[in-house]
Amino acid sequence: MPNTAQYNGHNGTHITLPVEGMTCASCSARIERQLSKLDGIETAAVNLAAETADVQFDPARVSADDIKRTIEKTGFSVPERTIKLSVEGMTCASCVARVEKAVAKLPGVSAVSVNLASETAHVTSSVVSAADIVRAIEKTGYTARLDEDVEAFGAADEAKAAVRLRHDLINLAIATAFTTPLWAQMLWNVFGLDGMLPGWVQLALASAVQFGAGYRFYGPAYKALRAGSGNMDLLVVLGTTAAWMLSAWRVLWPMADGQGHLYFEASATVITLILFGRFLESRAKRGTTGAIRALMKLRPETARVLSADGTEVELPASSVKSGDVVVIRPGERVPVDGEVIEGRSSMDESLLTGESLPVSKNVGDGVTGGAINGNGLVHVRATRVGQASTLAGIIQLIQNAQSSKAPVQKLVDKIASVFVPIVVAIALLTWIGWTLAGFGWEVGLINAVTVLVIACPCALGLATPTAIMVGTGVAAKHGILIKDAEALEHAQKVDTVVFDKTGTLTKGALQVVSVNPVVGDDLTLLAVAASVQHGSEHPIARAIMAAVGDGNLATVSDFTAHPGKGVEGHVDGRIILIGNRTLMHEHAIDTAHHEDEAQGFENHGNTVVWVAERGHGLLGFIAVGDVAKETAPAAVAGLQALGIRTVMLTGDNRRTAEAMAGRLGLSDVIAEVLPDGKSGEVARLQADGRVVAMVGDGVNDAPALAQADVGIAMGTGTDVAMHTAGITLMRGAPELVAGALDVSRATVSKIRQNLFWAFFYNVIALPLAAGGFLSPAIAGAAMALSSVSVVTNSLLLKRWKTGEGA
Repeated sequence: MPNTAQYNGHNGTHITLPVEGMTCASCSARIERQLSKLDGIETAAVNLAAETADVQFDPARVSADDIKRTIEKTGFSVPERTIKLSVEGMTCASCVARVEKAVAKLPGVSAVSVNLASETAHVTSSVVSAADIVRAIEKTGYTARLDEDVEAFGAADEAKAAVRLRHDLINLAIATAFTTPLWAQMLWNVFGLDGMLPGWVQLALASAVQFGAGYRFYGPAYKALRAGSGNMDLLVVLGTTAAWMLSAWRVLWPMADGQGHLYFEASATVITLILFGRFLESRAKRGTTGAIRALMKLRPETARVLSADGTEVELPASSVKSGDVVVIRPGERVPVDGEVIEGRSSMDESLLTGESLPVSKNVGDGVTGGAINGNGLVHVRATRVGQASTLAGIIQLIQNAQSSKAPVQKLVDKIASVFVPIVVAIALLTWIGWTLAGFGWEVGLINAVTVLVIACPCALGLATPTAIMVGTGVAAKHGILIKDAEALEHAQKVDTVVFDKTGTLTKGALQVVSVNPVVGDDLTLLAVAASVQHGSEHPIARAIMAAVGDGNLATVSDFTAHPGKGVEGHVDGRIILIGNRTLMHEHAIDTAHHEDEAQGFENHGNTVVWVAERGHGLLGFIAVGDVAKETAPAAVAGLQALGIRTVMLTGDNRRTAEAMAGRLGLSDVIAEVLPDGKSGEVARLQADGRVVAMVGDGVNDAPALAQADVGIAMGTGTDVAMHTAGITLMRGAPELVAGALDVSRATVSKIRQNLFWAFFYNVIALPLAAGGFLSPAIAGAAMALSSVSVVTNSLLLKRWKTGEGA
């Protein structure tokens, strides 16, 4: 998609919009003509080849949205795109709310989501440029940069996080060194010893902490004030500065009867404890992105590529092109997605699929970048490289999921946007209340400081994203890719799982069980059936062709598919029909004399394929059997143990379907459903009040996957199914379905625990602080540990294992 760019020119504003749907020069001319009619348009140039519209306009008379609407009214579309940015400087949920509010004000922005834990922003728009978004974010006091490369972005973030953690540790060490003497004097007092430091010494120590180690709080606090908002840093600055100023005033201008009580240890302790909390929080937050870091390390730096003369050339892995032949030695990581063209080996794909056992690879088999080669030397022809590779796609999917917001987060964001002003108001009321009650303005001030310090919007901001980041990360480690937070939240509510049969519960590798000719012999019937279906990818067609081989096939013409019924084609001048009873009956083919025998095969779970010649009657039938996956019965039992209703949805006849369902232990069967009827069956279950997850792997399953509350695609299936589904299982293991629902439940449970703790903490802490039951130092410790406890609770999800819960 063309990039959207915007800048101020000498005569107005210039914008470049992507345009889809143009087919010829008249299309571009029509758009230009309509745009030129708008008041305020200076120039409009539409490029058919680049599919862009470059427009110079006066923003005082016409807006970018007006231009977009005009193009759409002309009959073309201006597609939206999602821009991902890294945002630095956010410290709490109030920061998130301020950034989202600033970006949402930009004309043309349809959606914006900012994540505190991952420090990213996703902005959806068709007319706003990345530069405009960056400028809007920077005006709020934060810095932002565009994310253009998933892996480069992740590596840069990893290095930046390490530097930040080291800086936090140094800052904490400095604060601790200057605060320790202040703690020591309090300890001496506990034991009745006179160890009070002179006021000017306390002033020097506390000032070093307040304006040295604590300087990091002042910048964000000032930027928040300048933007007309507030954040956690502002609360810390207001509280600690008030305590420091009261004490400094008493040291520099002592009262007639002495200095009075000093609160330097309180201000220094609060800052030191908060810095300690930030350090612990940063370490914990790094743990939430462990899955992404592990995946990013899978891709090797270099690859050995065969040159035209057969020699091996070592190149950067990023330089490998599709079609290149890569040599992979034993023990090395596979640098690209590709197909084995020479050699044989086994590969460890555990970090990609969660499969613990090595997978054998022979000529013609596909390999995935990041897998570890076993003991064989193989040559692989690269098929997907760079950002098109499976590994890059997995990383992108996990990053998108971790950056997405659960629906419950919308309520949290609304609360966070007004949190700081409410806390400041409570602090002022506390100060005034204690003063009017006769306890003096000093006591009122210290209690107000405690209110400011103990309030923690951080815990609110981290409660949901950290749980999502850890939950999606640990799920990916087990081969479960969750598309976004919405899929995660829906999955935990699922009470009905609908399975497609072939390729999902069964291996999909059918084989011919019995050949029953009415005319001719077995080989003749098989040859006719295989000839008509030659080239078909349908599992039944492949089974019949495997039984007869390629040697006896005749040429087919006028091939026609009858979806859900069968196929027909012309073979040696004869019109051959192959399919189920419905197809036979539609063409007046009598099957009655062979029904008992056919039903016998069906009662044992086989599928009967009827073969007939139009106008001449039945030629015979072929029984084809599918084999259930070894883990399918246990997978069904696992779901039923979770209290989930299991349903098999198939196009097979009822007897065949019920026989297979009986073997698998399924509670319900919906049989004889045409491909376009699957989504309707899912909708019917939803109409009965069921929350439905649909599990499938084929193109025909895509509508049903989209209709379901949660679509679950087998990673061994088609790309269409995987793109439609909210959850993708990286290997064709049905037992992962229960794992996907279980990890969703565990993650949502952690979100609820975190939100309860965050709200409960503030509901309890603020009244205690306002009531004078806490000191500023204790408040600082409580505030620092509240956000740490939320992140630590999220990290407990790392212990989750398939079938064991959190």
